[in-house]
Amino acid sequence: MMSSEPDVARMPFFGGSCPKCEFSGRKLTDASFITARFQGAGLVHADLRGAKLIGSDFSTANFTNADLRGAQLIGSIFKAAQFVGANMTGLDARGANFSQANFTGVRAATAQLSVCDLTAAILIRAHFNSAELHHTVLTNVQAEGADFSGAELIDSNLTAGDFTHANFDRAGLTRATLTSASFAGASFHKAELTGANLRGANLTGARGLTQEQIDEACTDGSTRLPPGLKSASCRRVAPPMPPMPPMPPIPPSAIIHVHEAIAHAREAIIQATAAAKEAAREARRDRDRDRD
Repeated sequence: MMSSEPDVARMPFFGGSCPKCEFSGRKLTDASFITARFQGAGLVHADLRGAKLIGSDFSTANFTNADLRGAQLIGSIFKAAQFVGANMTGLDARGANFSQANFTGVRAATAQLSVCDLTAAILIRAHFNSAELHHTVLTNVQAEGADFSGAELIDSNLTAGDFTHANFDRAGLTRATLTSASFAGASFHKAELTGANLRGANLTGARGLTQEQIDEACTDGSTRLPPGLKSASCRRVAPPMPPMPPMPPIPPSAIIHVHEAIAHAREAIIQATAAAKEAAREARRDRDRDRD
């Protein structure tokens, strides 16, 4: 594992415990980290394209400028990890814990980040365009200037986050909770806000918002809106989604069952995501019928 040669791709499987292991600059394409414990590991500029970090603990690890395109991080822990400048395009990290992680400048277009925990994460100038973040926790995040254009944030929780000047153009925010968050100067052109909770949200100077969008959402007197828009009660509340099924535990001493557990978790997440999308489509159809 600690070979001095820079290319360690010939050793594709890593497990066990190796706190603060150093893999910075290493080529780890298609490598597998299964139920591994690599807290504080160094992976700066590491090439992790197509790698599998499954059911593992990488808390406080440093992935600065790492290449994680197409990697799978399903059900793993990355609490307080550093991903500054990392390329996470097309990554699948469903069910992962990224609380307090630093995503400054990350490129995560089309990434799968549903059912993730990003509590208090730093998302400044991060790019999540066209990403899927269904049922994702984004409470207390710092996301100034982040790009969520075309992203799906259905049933996600953005409470008390700072999304100043963020881009939500064409984003799906059906039933999302935006309570007490700041969206000052953010862009919402053609965003879907059906059933979204905007109570206490600061939308001062927000661009692209229409009265129709506000009427589809839930607002009250504490919602701060751009000039010309008025708060409205919850005239249209989309039906609540059933709770997300929990990620099944991956037995740490039974590697033979790991792939079976992963398949089960993926299927549960796919089913919940499909249900959320269908609910959003139904809400749009209802709105179109009302217009007719």
